[in-house]
Amino acid sequence: MKTIIDFCVIPIGVGISVSSYIAEIQKILKQSGLNYKMHAYGTNVEGEWDNVFAIVKKCHQAVHDMGAPRISTSIRIGTRTDREQTMDDKIKSVEVKLA
Repeated sequence: MKTIIDFCVIPIGVGISVSSYIAEIQKILKQSGLNYKMHAYGTNVEGEWDNVFAIVKKCHQAVHDMGAPRISTSIRIGTRTDREQTMDDKIKSVEVKLA
């Protein structure tokens, strides 16, 4: 099943700045081959359900491996069965209406 998720990983117990953890997550996403886009408060990822959630797990493991004793992650999930729709399709749909 195709899905688009928006997820935000929050390492807990590592101090104020978490950018090094987020950078590591972005490296993992780049290596995954999945389509993704970082934004100010998280990252959108699209792909097959199992692949997307396997990457979320890999990101969690990497952040723990970097020394974060706890992680809180928020995830929003979207799926469609009537047709395939990419992240870019969703954005373009709104941009057309704004033009």
